[in-house]
Amino acid sequence: MSEEKNSGRREEFKLDGGKVVDKIKELIHEGNIRRIILKNDEGKVLIEIPLTLGVVGAAFLPVLAAVGAIAALAASMTIVVEKIE
Repeated sequence: MSEEKNSGRREEFKLDGGKVVDKIKELIHEGNIRRIILKNDEGKVLIEIPLTLGVVGAAFLPVLAAVGAIAALAASMTIVVEKIE
């Protein structure tokens, strides 16, 4: 149920709400992410998360909790990832 689109330095993933937090953890682990944007089915931005190179571990837990709460309310969401080249 994952759909990946590449357009330069952006990637989009369409996921069921329950899989969003796991995908974000995976993306952060990969590194080189500048920003993560979560959109609902209508394309409305629900949350925009700017990331810095130092954001890891416990510092990111409150953000993941917020993402989990938002994802619980949505049947599916789109994650837009801006990568650093």
